[in-house]
Amino acid sequence: MSARTIHMTAIGGVGMTSLAGLLVALGHRVRGSDLEVYPPASDQLAALGVPVAKGYGAENLLPRPDLLVMGNAIRADNPEAVEARRRGIPTLSMPEALETLLLLPRTPLVIAGTHGKTTSASFLAWVLETAGRKPGWFIGGAPLDLPAGYRLGEGAEFVLEGDEYDSAYFDKGPKFLHYRPAGVVLTSVEFDHADIYRDLDHVKSSFARLLGLLSDAAPLAVSAEFPHALEVARDSGRTFASFSATGDADWSAVDLMDGPEGLRFLVRGPGEEFALRSPMLGRMNARNILGVAVLARAFGVEAEAIQRATETFHGVRRRQEVVLAGDVTLIDDFAHHPTAIEGTLTALRDRYPGRRVWALFDPRSNTTRRRIFQDQIADALAEADVVVFGPVHLAEKIAREDRFSPSDACARIAGHGRSAEAAEDHDSLVARVLEGTRPGDVVVVLSNGAFGGVLGRLEAGL
Repeated sequence: MSARTIHMTAIGGVGMTSLAGLLVALGHRVRGSDLEVYPPASDQLAALGVPVAKGYGAENLLPRPDLLVMGNAIRADNPEAVEARRRGIPTLSMPEALETLLLLPRTPLVIAGTHGKTTSASFLAWVLETAGRKPGWFIGGAPLDLPAGYRLGEGAEFVLEGDEYDSAYFDKGPKFLHYRPAGVVLTSVEFDHADIYRDLDHVKSSFARLLGLLSDAAPLAVSAEFPHALEVARDSGRTFASFSATGDADWSAVDLMDGPEGLRFLVRGPGEEFALRSPMLGRMNARNILGVAVLARAFGVEAEAIQRATETFHGVRRRQEVVLAGDVTLIDDFAHHPTAIEGTLTALRDRYPGRRVWALFDPRSNTTRRRIFQDQIADALAEADVVVFGPVHLAEKIAREDRFSPSDACARIAGHGRSAEAAEDHDSLVARVLEGTRPGDVVVVLSNGAFGGVLGRLEAGL
């Protein structure tokens, strides 16, 4: 494919910045624009030699690019979107650009599901790399063991984190519908993303469309721990392998132990079994590892390579990431769905037995800012000894009767016999933790965003 001049509108997002790196690796001339670009994206783009215009404007499309790639935060009335339509500049969404410019000659392996996508996709890339397959990958996070969240790769396999969120103002389907899957791990199916999905059936319909893209011969691994994932797989009418870290399935994690020395379990599948050891924590990560192992075996990766990869894989930034291990242990975690919150807190109980656990929760996502999971969030957080809520993000944009209530959640958590309070602002939250923690405590920050800089301030203060 000949080199093209490609402009990327909203280039500063994690996915768009990674795509820019892939496009440069393919030999294209890339430039972009955004309102603001912060580190590490700004540093990454500068290292790639990608110029970035500050702000959006028709002038950013001069000289005329061969192609425009538009992030999903851009609206139809954005001046660059308007100018591209006026001038007839070919425009693609981010996943369309991946499909068109990169995936056609590859073997795309897609990790999809409500939970565990980033960790599982990172682990699959690490397994294939450990096995000498030289894969490429495109992951919406920062893997701790890989050089970046993306790589072009030299081998056939290309690992993708299959996001169910929409693609662009002109491309409202899930991103993963563009990924031409040759194999899929379906980690879980639950309701999330209340801003774009009406209900659980709407969510399930998107995953059903993904499975509909698979050929009859393509491997599909599905978590048996999530009934709606199994339902979507069974309704597809296709053959699949189930996996579970908690019960019976085609592939199971047997004799699972989690403690200060890490995860230990035996993988048992049709006609084979092998032992795995991992520094990761929690049953949910055993499930992530197991699902990847099933797909990797289907593509001929030897069990010995999976064992070596499991022992040396340390996860992803902001997924149960220990950022401070002093008198007080401080952990950064992306969990914002009740299932993920409970999984993280249960894992911390196993990894740090007998220690007091603090959970600091940021009601920030489009789902958790609303009352959709009001009681479920409180019940999940009650796994901690002390819970402190931050203020609801952009609370004024949600009607009071529809808005998540930290005070109601505190009352419910108190009913579980745990301590809970709602901080008025981020300053008072930080002060409460710095004053209240004692040696041996474990503090986990649960947020899918900036959380008012709470993590960094606690790291400095502790």
